[in-house]
Amino acid sequence: MPEIYLGELEQIVLLAVLRLGERAYAVPILEQIEEQTGRTMARGALYTALDRLEAKGCLRSRLGEPVPERGGRARRYFTVTPAAVRALKASRLALMRLWNGLETIL
Repeated sequence: MPEIYLGELEQIVLLAVLRLGERAYAVPILEQIEEQTGRTMARGALYTALDRLEAKGCLRSRLGEPVPERGGRARRYFTVTPAAVRALKASRLALMRLWNGLETIL
């Protein structure tokens, strides 16, 4: 299986989805990212990242039940795949190796 490379934004989105578990849909994902990173993100940018991660095989999505608050439209919920977990672990390990020994500089 080819290795999946993740950019910073992709890692942030995947980690937010993991934190939210069963509640992972767009609004809570945006809130989680802002809460944990202090960064704001446009909803369109999030949807682009979610679609890209799904195309890479890092996310699966499913439609929930229609919700009256959304005019009867369903929410799209996301789940992190095992391949994404492996990619996140590899990214974390690579960054930890790069950071190691730079404590006095940084």
